[in-house]
This record gives sequence, structure tokens and C-alpha cells, in this order.
Amino acid sequence: MAELFGTLSHIADMKIHHKDPFTLKDLLDGEKLYSLVTGFVLLGFSFVTYHFANAYAVLYLARSTTTFVGDIFLDNIPVIDLNFIIIEFALITSAIFAVYLLFFKPSYALFSLKALAVFNITRALFISLTHMGDYPGHLVPGPGLIDGIFSYFDFQTGFFFSAHTGLPFLFALIFWKEPVLRYLFLSLSFVFGIAVLLGHVHYSIDVFAAPFMAYGVFRIVKYFFPHDYKLIEPPHV
Repeated sequence: MAELFGTLSHIADMKIHHKDPFTLKDLLDGEKLYSLVTGFVLLGFSFVTYHFANAYAVLYLARSTTTFVGDIFLDNIPVIDLNFIIIEFALITSAIFAVYLLFFKPSYALFSLKALAVFNITRALFISLTHMGDYPGHLVPGPGLIDGIFSYFDFQTGFFFSAHTGLPFLFALIFWKEPVLRYLFLSLSFVFGIAVLLGHVHYSIDVFAAPFMAYGVFRIVKYFFPHDYKLIEPPHV
């Protein structure tokens, strides 16, 4: 009987040990608050760099050397209007995930915030290097409010690499130890990748390279922010 109670007590201790004690309140405490502020500053800087990289790409569109190129996929598939998935669905899922992350997975917030910032900075760097013209007949955002918000963040001039494909893949890597979220983000990465190809919004190289770029970003953030990553590591028994 004593052995039975001892075993049950050990199991209870293991469950308590595995329970994530991190709450939203912990984000506003001491070092975590400093890390949170740092993350938001880095994210703000990333949006600034992203904006100017896109603006620079717009200027390049007027140059005679900027033209569209052939693509084995786009040359052989018709344009399909999937703007709802590319714009409305993408923004809605992003907003829902931000709320979910903040209130249900706060231990992931610090690392995710910095991963998003580094992702934006990395993409800003790449879209400012090589410039290709829009593929003929590609989808463009409409006149609605949500489309306008989307256009503000993405001028539709920076192709490499696809954020629609890369960002969900990045978060699949971040939530890799959470099977439901992992498969959800992998599915979103696939759906968005197909959507931007069918809409001729991205070249195929932008889509197929995105997961590799996202993995590189993940490793960089994990290296430079180990304390934030430690918050999402599973506890050791």
C-alpha cells in the first residue's frame, strides 16, 4: 500500500512538474518585461526596414532592366482568384493567432516576437537585392479596408522569399513540440504557398525557398535568444 501511494505521489509530482506555470502576468515581470520591450523594439525596427525595402523595390520597377521572368509553374497554370485566402484569411488567422499566443501560450510570446522581427529583417534584406517585375496577370489587392491594410504592409513588389509560405513554416518550427499547432501551421504554409502560386503573386522559387529561409531564421533566433527559447523547451523530468 505504501508503495502504491508512493507511485501515485510520484506521478502527481511529474504532472505538476510538466505543467507550464508561465502566465501572461510573468511577461510583465523583471527580465521578462525587458525582453518583451526589446522584442517590440526589434519588431518595430523590422517593420521600418521592411517598409523601406518595399519602397526601394517600387523604384526599381520603373527601371528598364526590371522585367518579369519565365517560371515553369506560372507559365503553365491559369490565374485563379484566391485573394480571399491571400489577404483576408491571412490577416484574420494572424490576428486570431496573436490573441491565442498572448492569452494561451504566453511562454512562446518572447521567442515568437523576436522570430517575427528577424524574419521581417531577413526578408527586407533579400527583397532589396534582386528585382524582378510582376508576372503578367497576377492578382492585385482590391479597394476594401482589409485589402488596404494588406497593401500597406506589402507593396506587392518584393518577391523573394514568400512570407505567406515562410511565416507559417517558421511558427511550425517554433511550436514543433505541440503536434496540433505544428500540423496546423504546416497546413497553412502549404495552403498559402499554393494560393500565391495560383494567383501568380509569387514566383515558384519564392515559395519553394521560403521553408529553408524560415529554418535559417529559426536557428539564428534560437542562437541569439537562448533564454527566450528555454521558456518553450519541454521540462526535464
